[in-house]
Amino acid sequence: MADTKLFMYVSILITIGVIMSYSLSEYTVIIYNYQEFHFLARQLFSAIIGILIMWMFSQVDPDKNFEKIGFTLFLFTLSLMVLMPFLPESITSSAGGAKRWIRLPGFSLAPSEFFKLGFIFFLAWSFSRKFAFHNKRSIKEEFLIILPYLAVFIVVVFLIAVMQNDLGQVVLLAITLGLMLIFAGGSLQLFGILFFGIIGLGTITIITSSHRILRVKLWWANAQDSILGILPHNIANYIRVDNLPEPYQIHHATNAIYNGGFFGKGLGEGLIKLGFLSEVHTDMVLAGLSEELGFIGLMVCIFLFCIVIYRIFKIANHLKNQSHSLFCIGVALLIGFSFIINAFGVSGITPIKGIAVPFLTYGGSSLIANCIAIGIVLSLSRQSRI
Repeated sequence: MADTKLFMYVSILITIGVIMSYSLSEYTVIIYNYQEFHFLARQLFSAIIGILIMWMFSQVDPDKNFEKIGFTLFLFTLSLMVLMPFLPESITSSAGGAKRWIRLPGFSLAPSEFFKLGFIFFLAWSFSRKFAFHNKRSIKEEFLIILPYLAVFIVVVFLIAVMQNDLGQVVLLAITLGLMLIFAGGSLQLFGILFFGIIGLGTITIITSSHRILRVKLWWANAQDSILGILPHNIANYIRVDNLPEPYQIHHATNAIYNGGFFGKGLGEGLIKLGFLSEVHTDMVLAGLSEELGFIGLMVCIFLFCIVIYRIFKIANHLKNQSHSLFCIGVALLIGFSFIINAFGVSGITPIKGIAVPFLTYGGSSLIANCIAIGIVLSLSRQSRI
């Protein structure tokens, strides 16, 4: 029997996301002259489809279909990512000067959201064959094993960070890859080498992009007073950077969190959505949620995410098939770090990355991709006997 509690907790998060997509989209509805229930109807439709897909995948026999589903996701979405730059403007939508969505009748598809799931499958399937938990290898042998994955990852960096101008997704996949490697049996020394290598690659992608440099400047403009405040005065003055751009996004987001207080201003009563931040129901949903539902509402969501991740790890721990176990671990890491990266960006701890909050952020592709991931985990849970 599939894990019904996991299904229930995810469904609650999806319901909260649908409610917030209606409450936080008020200004966008007015500005673009949409119907009042435009965003609610679209997100509700995606939620119903997502929950149905989650249930359908939970009924699948993983012994017969796990690899078929995984390879289909990986190869099909990889092909779409390669084709995206060459598709005509008439069927694609752009953001930041890069094509990210394929426009289909009634909705838009973001291939990168589904590719993340296919990439996790590829890592789980391949790591379970390349690494044995009980085998000891030298760092050289491990590095030779991981070399093909690095080649694949460089392709991913090119397709997402360069062609789609989306470094945040690459950061998320890099973290997932590194931690899945450890869970698969890779050494900490290899993880360290990969960590510094990815840091170097990330630095190159930042300094060669003007909009990424701007994001770092915006973050530092908001964070430097707090960070430099703990340093000696002469050192702080030497490091301080003047004439930085105004970090209005982080400023308004943190103000919204502060104004929400303990109990919040009430559903629909938030101010941040009234033109202070554009489209709060998307990447800034946590700021809008904190303002309207307060610390209590935010903690309820954090609790739900924690229990979802805990149950996925519990399922992974009870699975005998290493590929299945690693896939569940990858899904838990993807959900957990998506939330953390978004929360850190909204609160000003790190630069804003544009990562969606699973199940809460408005957007059909992200929601349905995460529902597929949970659906596959639920099908695997039937073998875990938790």
